[in-house]
Amino acid sequence: MSDTMTKPVTVIDVQTSPVSISAEAARRLQGLMQEKNLSEQFALRVFVAGGGCSGLQYGMTFDDQVREGDAEFVESGLRVLVDSMSANYMAGASIDYIDSLMGGGFKIDNPNAVSSCGCGSSFKPKNESGEAAQGGGGGCGSGGCGCQ
Repeated sequence: MSDTMTKPVTVIDVQTSPVSISAEAARRLQGLMQEKNLSEQFALRVFVAGGGCSGLQYGMTFDDQVREGDAEFVESGLRVLVDSMSANYMAGASIDYIDSLMGGGFKIDNPNAVSSCGCGSSFKPKNESGEAAQGGGGGCGSGGCGCQ
């Protein structure tokens, strides 16, 4: 293994993990990993990226690469990775799986969001003083999912 493959990893205790994942969400995600025949080296990567109608949007993917600055922890039996920038926006967030008559899906409850779109994949974060951050997206009300 080369030195470029060895990067410092932040290992976070479950009690202080940036996000919590419900047992049902973890079960569904582990099932998806099995369907895709992903090895145990893969983890769920949870991240925040620019975009969406509220300015930032959530993302989840399966990843087998731990990057410098990643928080790595196990939640409900599922290995999870969160980069440091995303961890700042998602501290205290929870991920659940909701099954309803309209269909099922993953729901993120984020205490750092001052508003979010109806679809739940986009949000506007608080700034350091706890108020809505300025700027961001602009698609609200333009045929998207409708901000709350």
